[in-house]
Amino acid sequence: MSEESSPLSCDNPLPTDVVALLPMRNLVLFPHVLAPVALGRPKSVAALQHAAACEAPVVLVLQKDAQEDDPGLSGLCSVGTLATVLQHKLADDGQAHAVCQGLQRIRIVELVEGYPFLAARIERLVDTGEHSTEAEAMAIQLRERGTEILSLLPGVPAELAHLLQGTRSPSELVDLAASLLDSDLSEKQALLETLSIEERLGSVLKIVSHRLEVLRLSREIGARTKEQLDDRQRRILLEEQLRTIKKALGENGEGAREMASLGEAITAAHMPPEVDAHVRKELQRLERMHDAAGEASTLRTWIEWMTEMPWAEPGERVIDLAAARQTLEDEHFGLARAKQRIVEYLAVKKLNPQGRAPILCFVGPPGVGKTSLGQSVARAIGRPFVRVSLGGVHDEAELRGHRRTYVGAMPGNIVQGLRKAGARDGVMMLDEIDKMSASLHGDPYAALLEVLDPEQNSTFRDNYLGVPFDLSRVLFIATANVIDHLPSPVRDRMEVIELPGYTLEDKLQIAQRYLLGRQLQACGLRADQCELTEAALHAMATGYTREAGVRQFEREIGRVMRAAALRVAEGSATHVRVDVADLEALLGPPTVEHDVALRSSLAGVATGLAWTPAGGDILFIEATQVAGSGRLILTGQLGDVMKESAQAALTLVKSRASGLGLPSAVFDHVDVHIHVPAGAIPKDGPSAGVAMFIALASLFSDRPVRHDLAMTGEISLRGLVLPVGGIKEKVLAAQRAGLREVMLPARNRKDLHDVPESTRQALHFTWLETVDDAIGAALGVRALAQEGDFKLV
Repeated sequence: MSEESSPLSCDNPLPTDVVALLPMRNLVLFPHVLAPVALGRPKSVAALQHAAACEAPVVLVLQKDAQEDDPGLSGLCSVGTLATVLQHKLADDGQAHAVCQGLQRIRIVELVEGYPFLAARIERLVDTGEHSTEAEAMAIQLRERGTEILSLLPGVPAELAHLLQGTRSPSELVDLAASLLDSDLSEKQALLETLSIEERLGSVLKIVSHRLEVLRLSREIGARTKEQLDDRQRRILLEEQLRTIKKALGENGEGAREMASLGEAITAAHMPPEVDAHVRKELQRLERMHDAAGEASTLRTWIEWMTEMPWAEPGERVIDLAAARQTLEDEHFGLARAKQRIVEYLAVKKLNPQGRAPILCFVGPPGVGKTSLGQSVARAIGRPFVRVSLGGVHDEAELRGHRRTYVGAMPGNIVQGLRKAGARDGVMMLDEIDKMSASLHGDPYAALLEVLDPEQNSTFRDNYLGVPFDLSRVLFIATANVIDHLPSPVRDRMEVIELPGYTLEDKLQIAQRYLLGRQLQACGLRADQCELTEAALHAMATGYTREAGVRQFEREIGRVMRAAALRVAEGSATHVRVDVADLEALLGPPTVEHDVALRSSLAGVATGLAWTPAGGDILFIEATQVAGSGRLILTGQLGDVMKESAQAALTLVKSRASGLGLPSAVFDHVDVHIHVPAGAIPKDGPSAGVAMFIALASLFSDRPVRHDLAMTGEISLRGLVLPVGGIKEKVLAAQRAGLREVMLPARNRKDLHDVPESTRQALHFTWLETVDDAIGAALGVRALAQEGDFKLV
């Protein structure tokens, strides 16, 4: 919150009978009363700033409907309070906070237009019957009863009682008492609209008298309840003595058998010595505790949790590297790097069984097999698998647990997963680790640091258990779609393994090896009852899906299988063969148009390549010029980085005006508009510079860009093409879109190693050192910067 510093200037003072209005949702301010006010609506903030600048009063008036954001005259109560602003502050989020003191009742005559805030012509109202004898008598009664109420309420400051006793004016006294009442807003507004002092005193006195009777009765009930509690405590003590006597006489009963059962469970849990001693001490305390005590059930539940945790040292597991490798190959196609890293971990584990387990993080688009790969790892090494979903977690206690002192306390998700797995050396998948967020309840990423650090997780401490637990033998596998926004300490504790999107050939192989069989089983079909040709699978992958993974592809296969299951179940067919010609009848017309080669070449349009959390994609950059004054207009929900790329691209085009055969004055009388379609989707990133530059160069030189060409790369003001990320995903997107040539930064040549060989053979790559290389490849000309045209300093 920013403190008020320099005084505001009053540029447009209001007429004497016109006052700024502050509509209140849940506040009725009375004259002679101080009250804090919080304002969030722009009109209200503007009214407050104007009043503070002009040192003018404001009117606080209750609005009839608290949900209405912009009330008019009909939406406001007719009577409000004229107030002066004593203090005000403006917060960084645009909200304003002020302290106002009521001055006088007013009535709103009419609203006055022409101001950036609500303003109204007002009529000042005068109280009646202030000095009557009856008013003074009722004021004395109100002061006495109000003082008694304050004495019955706990924690009331003594200054409030002194203020009530020191207020002598009946008008001020009744307004002060009305502001302290816990009545609803309509009742307080009715008191504000009452001008007769006697009538107002009578109404407030009636409410105060009722509250006083309620408080007196509450005190009597509290005293009786305390006597009953004393009797109950005495009864509990006697029952405890009776239980001790029965135990001495050998009459143990059900409770003793339960305690003995818990003691045996503690022995069978094989806890570490210090933990065992602590749990047995708590068990002794439970034995001395009465069953009806509130802490007894909480303590019993805690002991049960402690006995069910996998404390015992895990036995030696025989690791068969060949069998593990074969399991990974049988269940997953591709993903060579991830499989190799897992086999390397198993080899190290075989040679050093007591070594610390690494923290692996699979990063990739949805549907590429991150979660299923973790399950395969558990099957390959013969360990229990447990999945902990972190999507939407915003409370630190969900990972670290609640303290036992809280009602309904439970262990965190990590401990719950270990209990479910039943082993200390299982495979725990922390799914969707990038979907967590901090909140008022703490930062879950901070709590996750102890779990993910191999140097610390041997002494992980859950708040509910209250004792250290060794997590060093657990194989943690995290999954995420994007890790750019993860805190750097969290990323530093994990070994990131990227799982990029699949090529078309990969998808067809996955469909034939895994998806078809899985969907046949899900639909209750045999292999001889339904057949999908390879051409049909190819058409489904290209015409009905646009994804890096195979999740939507499997859904489309499932739709075809269900249609075949219907025909088989009805008896109309015993064998259903689905080919390309049958897809439109089953799935409808193709929903995805990948082949941008059918697009005609247009001047001012370039095809860029983008990286998204769902994989790579193509991105069209459109540029046009209209008569104007040299402005640059950007649309399409572009982020700050893309806006800066557009500015740099326009500057570079100007610097190469002569090389493109353009007069330097051509930019002075036109406005350049750059638009990126799909305007409802926010776009940002440092890889659109080359595409924007080529689109502008094509526009001004009136040379169309080849329609089968895509490009990516960032530019500098010196004309250099800078390297970018996500090369593999972008190249795969270009292949899916039917493009033939891709222009990439020359410094990204090393990243082509990750691109599948089939994709490298299908595309032609042009390597860019400078933007002049891009112009030559995209437009067929060579533009050089001329010293006389544009000088960079």
